[in-house]
Amino acid sequence: MIIDAHGHFVPPALLEALTSQKRLFPNVKVTKDDKGGTQFAFAGGKPTRPVSPGLYDLDKRKAWLTAQKIDKQVIGGWLDIFGYELPPDEGADWCRFMNENLLSGAKQLDSLSALACVPLQKGELAAQVLDEALNQGFAGAMIGTQPHGEGGALDDAHLTPFWEVASARKATLFLHPMFVCGDDRVNQYDLVNAVGRLADTSIAMARLLFSGHLQKYPGVSIVVSHGGGALPYALGRFKRNNAIHKGEYADAEDSFRRLYFDTVLFEPRALRFLTDVAGTDKVVLGSDHPFPIGDPEPLKIVDEAKFTDSERSAIIGGTAAKLFHIDCDCC
Repeated sequence: MIIDAHGHFVPPALLEALTSQKRLFPNVKVTKDDKGGTQFAFAGGKPTRPVSPGLYDLDKRKAWLTAQKIDKQVIGGWLDIFGYELPPDEGADWCRFMNENLLSGAKQLDSLSALACVPLQKGELAAQVLDEALNQGFAGAMIGTQPHGEGGALDDAHLTPFWEVASARKATLFLHPMFVCGDDRVNQYDLVNAVGRLADTSIAMARLLFSGHLQKYPGVSIVVSHGGGALPYALGRFKRNNAIHKGEYADAEDSFRRLYFDTVLFEPRALRFLTDVAGTDKVVLGSDHPFPIGDPEPLKIVDEAKFTDSERSAIIGGTAAKLFHIDCDCC
């Protein structure tokens, strides 16, 4: 069974409800760009990028999954519209609205398994929405690196209730970078995609490693997107940081050993290094579908890295099936 553990989806019903004004949110503005593309603006902020057809066209998605021989795709929403900038109560309502549509949209294609959105701008509400989503049958949650849309950290104290519920429920969280990476130097050459997102992920995760969140909340399983950014390569530096600040921070290496990573690296040697450092049992197939910076042929990098049959089996589906509670007998 082949499982793509990293996909994104914007349900057509969500777009229809918003553009037809069947569902209104005071601080969510829906507009059209000059080419007719749908854009969102949250809490008076700048409009998002237009929603690409690949995010909502189920026929194109089905055709791509079939062509890539993928049996299941784990899908989260689109990070641009997670709404972390919204006032907390409205943000919780927005996430519940998104989750309702993600679940119903995923049911239209048997190969889809949905990850919930949670309002990270307030820990108590994030905990409530996560608990509700897991009860509704979500495979876990996709979370962004910056809990306020642009700023904040995942180890902020107000998020403690969220981490407590996630650990108690043994939730799998897929960590994904935001589009705004907090550094103006990435605003040219499309460096946001080339390097900005990797830096965003690396900083967010480094804080979780050194804060000891993975030891405090051992029930949580975290899958880090894009091969973990710089984390595998920087592990030695993290260990050195622990050594020169002995006893001040949590053991970064112990935390690192608890993480999972996807294969969105594009370079077989990089994937080989990741598995050498983290273990083949901690890596899951990923595509970042349907974005251009994603991997259009996700199985190719795994095959070119030349794993054993058992290692390949774990990477392309076995580990993801366990993390996201996917029944391998149903496909």
